[in-house]
Amino acid sequence: MVTVTSQGPDLQATRIVILGGGPGGYEAALVARRLGAEVTVVERQGLGGSAVLTDVVPSKTLIAAAEWMTSTERAAGLGIRFGVPAAGSEPGESTAPGISVDLAAVNQRVMALAAAQSADIRARLDREGVVTLLGEGRLDGPRRVVVRPRGGEPEVVLEADAVLVSVGATPRELPGSPADGERILTWTQLYGLQELPEKLIVVGSGVTGAEFAGAYNALGVDVTLVSSRDRVLPGEDADAAELLEGVFRSRGMTVLSRSRAAGAERTADGVAVSLADGRVVEGSHVLVAVGAIPATRGIGLEEAGVTLTPSGHVVVDKVSRTTARGVYAAGDCTGVLPLASVAAMQGRIAMQHVLGDAVKPIRVPDVAANIFTSPEIATVGKSEAALQAAGSKYVTTTLPLSRNPRAKMLGMRDGFVKLFAHPEAAVVLGGVVVSPRASELIFPITLAVSHRLTVDDVAEAFTVYPSLSGSIAEVARMLHHPVD
Repeated sequence: MVTVTSQGPDLQATRIVILGGGPGGYEAALVARRLGAEVTVVERQGLGGSAVLTDVVPSKTLIAAAEWMTSTERAAGLGIRFGVPAAGSEPGESTAPGISVDLAAVNQRVMALAAAQSADIRARLDREGVVTLLGEGRLDGPRRVVVRPRGGEPEVVLEADAVLVSVGATPRELPGSPADGERILTWTQLYGLQELPEKLIVVGSGVTGAEFAGAYNALGVDVTLVSSRDRVLPGEDADAAELLEGVFRSRGMTVLSRSRAAGAERTADGVAVSLADGRVVEGSHVLVAVGAIPATRGIGLEEAGVTLTPSGHVVVDKVSRTTARGVYAAGDCTGVLPLASVAAMQGRIAMQHVLGDAVKPIRVPDVAANIFTSPEIATVGKSEAALQAAGSKYVTTTLPLSRNPRAKMLGMRDGFVKLFAHPEAAVVLGGVVVSPRASELIFPITLAVSHRLTVDDVAEAFTVYPSLSGSIAEVARMLHHPVD
């Protein structure tokens, strides 16, 4: 066992050890280096963590490929034809090629982009002077980390003034139905497929399940979505979820509502998913998307005084401190919000706090989130369900996307913009955008929520005509109340 102890004469030599090189870890490392600390990142997979290597980057790259297919569907409504002779062509001339999907090529590009992003992060950390160790790390007390290197070298002991735990989460599996990476798959294993599944069963209708179900449906796969709840996306805006489920069904997807999966097993040439009510759904492959488990067990957290919830999440305060002095935590392992942007912000806040910089804690209502289905669903601020549960006073208006002139030009029909505002103060409380590229359109509403703008502030700002963002200003104008 080798002991590594770096000592410095002042605060600029403060030693930070970070467990996990995902968004929470590598963003924290960059902040800590800028504030003068000595930083070591311990990562078991590769820089970027699961967010870059098996989760966010790969899934959104796959979805980008599927998006071309849905764009092709809209193109037909604009007068563009595929596989037919062009106007004025001579008999016998070749027609435009049909559209097909080479999943092996798609997945090769997916994994290449993930690897490139990971390499970029590693290069950035190297340039900033961050030390990176690839291996398994565990706490041996609150300020001591033991690392087992990936290559089998002797264990390394790192003494730290502060530790950030950002170890993420792993996919949850169906009881008694372990994923085999061939027919029974988690979302981290999809990218090994070389051919499109003949019939894909997706178990779980939350964000991950809905995104992959929509993507594979767009790629031409026969998809059955198994949902234990009354509708898809049960935690999202009800109007948005209802619209998306309608779109799914209109595109040929089978949605089984109020159908809880009890297990999955391989058959001679596929899989069979057993439902709690006794029904059996058969397919060629099954994707299990029933949530994630924080990767916090067995790494010495509780022994170091870090309190975990019954679900295994690390308990943190508003500046990412745990219950153990000198130990901070960020990302999916905390259960605050399972978003890369939140993990990164938690990591930055932790380093700012431990190194004495100015700190502004996260306000959860200010966090914008997006579901990368087609259409996308973006939200920020208070949801309608939260406003109702709290008994808050609010007014709301919804404008269908089909009334937007730019949307008409682009052949977009499914979607809407919805705002919530205080009835007297007129402050924007929250908003929902359902549209292609909703992830880009939510930003003006995010600014309004973050800076407590009123609907008139939003309405009076100029928008381009025609533009999709024009609907945001229009909805704000609809919420204007004339002065008495």
